[in-house]
Amino acid sequence: MSSPDVPLHPDLTHRRTLAPLVIGAIGVVYGDIGTSPLYALKECFNPEHGITLNAANVLGILSLLFWALTLIVSIKYVAIVMRADNNGEGGILSLLTLALRATKSSPRWRFTLISAAIFGGSMYYGDSMITPAISVLSAVEGIEIATPVFSHYVLPITVALITGLFVMQSRGAGPLGRLFGPICAAWFIAIGLAGIAHIARNSAVLEALNPWHAAVFLAANPVKGFFVLGSIFLVLTGAEALYADMGHFGKKPIRMAWFGLVFPALLFNYFGQGALVLANPEAIKNPFYLMFPDWALMPMVILATMATVIASQAVISGAFSLTSQAIKMGYVPRMAIEYTSHRQMGQIYVPFVNWTLFLCVVALVLGFKSSSSLANAYGIAVAGTMVATTFLIIFVARRVWGWSRLATVAILGPFVVIDLAFFGANTAKVADGGWFPLVVGAIVYTLLVTWKKGRSLVFRRLTEQGIPLAPFVKSLTEHPPQRVEGTAVFMTSNPETVPHALLHNLKHNRVLHERVVFLTVITQDVPVVPVEDRVQLESMGDGFYRMQAWYGFKEEPNLADVLNRCKPSYKLDFDMMDTSFFLSRETVIPSELPGMPLWRDHIFAWMTRNAMRATDYFQIPANRVVELGTHVEI
Repeated sequence: MSSPDVPLHPDLTHRRTLAPLVIGAIGVVYGDIGTSPLYALKECFNPEHGITLNAANVLGILSLLFWALTLIVSIKYVAIVMRADNNGEGGILSLLTLALRATKSSPRWRFTLISAAIFGGSMYYGDSMITPAISVLSAVEGIEIATPVFSHYVLPITVALITGLFVMQSRGAGPLGRLFGPICAAWFIAIGLAGIAHIARNSAVLEALNPWHAAVFLAANPVKGFFVLGSIFLVLTGAEALYADMGHFGKKPIRMAWFGLVFPALLFNYFGQGALVLANPEAIKNPFYLMFPDWALMPMVILATMATVIASQAVISGAFSLTSQAIKMGYVPRMAIEYTSHRQMGQIYVPFVNWTLFLCVVALVLGFKSSSSLANAYGIAVAGTMVATTFLIIFVARRVWGWSRLATVAILGPFVVIDLAFFGANTAKVADGGWFPLVVGAIVYTLLVTWKKGRSLVFRRLTEQGIPLAPFVKSLTEHPPQRVEGTAVFMTSNPETVPHALLHNLKHNRVLHERVVFLTVITQDVPVVPVEDRVQLESMGDGFYRMQAWYGFKEEPNLADVLNRCKPSYKLDFDMMDTSFFLSRETVIPSELPGMPLWRDHIFAWMTRNAMRATDYFQIPANRVVELGTHVEI
């Protein structure tokens, strides 16, 4: 995810920077999971589950909530998954790169791992649509408790808040980001104190800390208990953010924020809600807001609304970051990406993703109309991502960390069972709204794998038709065409073959510049490539050079900067006003050739036509570019 005004890869050993990072983590990392008390316990006793509201069932559900948070968040993510860092970065795509490094010789495993990661990433987009809808809607629904007069205005107010949230995205999260941490800290303190007040009146709810109550509940309600796990899972939504934001805050601040404030506040609030409904069963209609006295209702509605907007901001920024990383790794076509902060390169804005999410979020609010209805669609998206993460972390533990088979099964095996149980329980919601994230995930998955496969097919076709570069350059030096002043930079994805743009230029213009550079931009499976390793240049003689520019998956390529770095490293000076960039623009022609089904060929061709122009993506001055087209059948 993208975090507001937090330095990338901070020095966590510096005491003066630790406190701001902890506060920042409270706001950005825990915004989503921190707003779950608004609806989670209420949904566990949804009449659709048929769970009777009595002391035994309340203790059983509270016990399940406690152990779900303890096992999945505290142990799985905080203690285990956060160990898997890719040069300090986290997230499912970073986890994928770690796994792929250990399986370069096994195409079968590579395909399986990539499929799992793409599946998890695809489900995240469904989550990024549902989170703003259910979070903001559940907060605004508190108005109905405070004053029923505004009950008819819940949907309009929710849509207005969501519209404002997405309109603000182009300005960046930085200005509001400074307030995220303090607001969320106030939120956690407020809900924790409210929970403590009710626990003090009925301390018997603390018996739910004993897992025996969870076991008794599931034994007494084997079928209903299994399906209620789908609602129990709502307390875990947002847990993926702990790992995804690791690169922005570091492990220590995230862990300190969890154990120091977030975890205790959540437990106090859930147990306080349990104490409330035991004393007043009617409070189950909205146990969160009914915890507070009348004078505190409107302030809590306002605070809850701010907290849910923060939670929504975090997940939207996460969608931007995931898209940016996927573009660098070749799973998504080039898109326009705007940088909203000069100090923090993780602060980005992707217009296409932003407005697509906006339309879907508004449609969800107007279509489902209540947080209870949306809850049916929520859990399955997050559960799918968690299953993918568990699969990848098992592979990393075995192949990267060197765990024995016995240790892997003993430590990670239980999480496989738990995650699959939660995913299975959430599939029961498919007919009642769970279909939405599944449809979104299926569409996104199809687009991502189609783009990746299509690009590999285009690369293969161009390679098959390509001419080896070294012999071709030798022939040009032996039988040179007319040379003209200046520098020509030919962009090529394969440094071993002749760029089609060069062949077309020689065919039509019949001239060659006095200095010719074959430039390949390579994205590494690390977040950031050190500046000193950015450029590699090889002289091929007679004014020909083969250049490679290396970038991490969190960096944006800038070809002007690449050429400027050749002067101190290779004593080669480039004048941008005397340099022309030649690019091949491939037009994809769907055909019956082996590779993909024809319908996927057409999808890939459509994606290619709508991809961002290479000129803009590589930040090449528009007046220095020559594009030459070529047709490629796939």
